[in-house]
Amino acid sequence: MIAGPPAPGAPSLARKAAGVSLLFIGVLGVILPILHGGIFLALGLFVLRDQYGWARRGMAWMRERYPGMCDKVEAMEARLIAWFERQTQRVRRAFS
Repeated sequence: MIAGPPAPGAPSLARKAAGVSLLFIGVLGVILPILHGGIFLALGLFVLRDQYGWARRGMAWMRERYPGMCDKVEAMEARLIAWFERQTQRVRRAFS
């Protein structure tokens, strides 16, 4: 039996590494004038929001401050997850 992909918020090392990397780039962006650190900090919080309580609180603050933008990002995430599921099904049909 082949296990399906983990749930979007399921803990995984890759998700944590991506979120921490985005937060690190965001901190560099706050210091360096060539990067826009706020975008990377927001993306890092978005990726880690289901992993850690502090990221969840940060996302709650962002949702209060930028409700429209958070809704757009979550809608984009849902579309990407659906697209990946469709592609997975196509590959499975091709090889079965």
